[in-house]
Amino acid sequence: MSNKFILEKYLALQQPPDKIQVNYVWIDGTGGCLRSKTRTIGFIPRRASDLPKWKYGAAGTTQATNNRIEFSLIPVAVYNDPFRRGNNKIALCVSYDENDRPTPSNKRDSCVETLAKISQDYDPWFGIEQEYTLLDSSDGRPLGWPKNGFPGPQGPYYCGVGAGRVYGRDLIESHYRACLYAGISIAGENAEVMPAQWEFQVGPCEGITMGDDLWMARYILLRVAEEFDVCVSFDPKPIAGDWNGAGAHCNFSTKQMREKDGIKNIEEAIEKLRCNHQEHINLYDPNGGEDNARRLTGKHETSQINIFSAGIGDRGASVRIPRQVAEDSFGYLEDRRPASNCDPYVVIEALVKTVLLE
Repeated sequence: MSNKFILEKYLALQQPPDKIQVNYVWIDGTGGCLRSKTRTIGFIPRRASDLPKWKYGAAGTTQATNNRIEFSLIPVAVYNDPFRRGNNKIALCVSYDENDRPTPSNKRDSCVETLAKISQDYDPWFGIEQEYTLLDSSDGRPLGWPKNGFPGPQGPYYCGVGAGRVYGRDLIESHYRACLYAGISIAGENAEVMPAQWEFQVGPCEGITMGDDLWMARYILLRVAEEFDVCVSFDPKPIAGDWNGAGAHCNFSTKQMREKDGIKNIEEAIEKLRCNHQEHINLYDPNGGEDNARRLTGKHETSQINIFSAGIGDRGASVRIPRQVAEDSFGYLEDRRPASNCDPYVVIEALVKTVLLE
């Protein structure tokens, strides 16, 4: 059992100016879980390239079976550490195997290569709406739900206020402020349709920053929830039945879409997505569409997984054109198919390949 009062006493100790703690964070062999470890360096890192490579035991992260195999971590993005504060940092890292090849869970390298192929004239922007569910660590049920039975039907919980409607707001507020402190492009948060389900939004971001910021926002969420003794689920359908699932809707635009009469470019992009629907479904969750199949049923504000649809203001479509975008005739599209447990690098790469590289 942790004691936050005691912890704060030690964190208040003066830290030597030439001793900086850097927490290295990476995606493990599952492709969806995060790991981290900390080292001390003798300077304040200003960019990821300032930080050294670091080895770790791959067997302990489900990335190898041999205990003698060591993989490498290469920092790619640096953030302020909201837990240790001061000059301490958190470094998002990519992993490489013993032969210096990207590990299977390192989807970032491929995404960077794909982004490098597109014309700078497109200037793609991305934003992801990350939905997730808070779970009681004692029984695994959604936070605040009755120990036996279920809460009242959905209706009063979305963007709700008040006891009996909202569960875990103190945790959500802590996460929001921690992300701002870290330097993440977090745009907002709200309670979702199912009680104990929440959403935060990251973006708009240019290129690879979208994936970096979302993974770091997930890590910070898990760390904050750890301090509240609450579990976080990114399962696309954590509760079966008449309850909303969880997605990671991706907002996407190019420079041409954001300019006057950009709606034409948006409609052209949607048609390309229509022609490649199944390929995207296979990529939009780590299990090739199996996880998303429980969510994308055509009910609970989702499209049917095997049928592509698009519409203005339609939250039951595969791809939605926001009503304001339709009225302005420029803006962005919202791909509502990615699952809450998607890898944002994979989603970004799929959109760029389909829409911009055909």
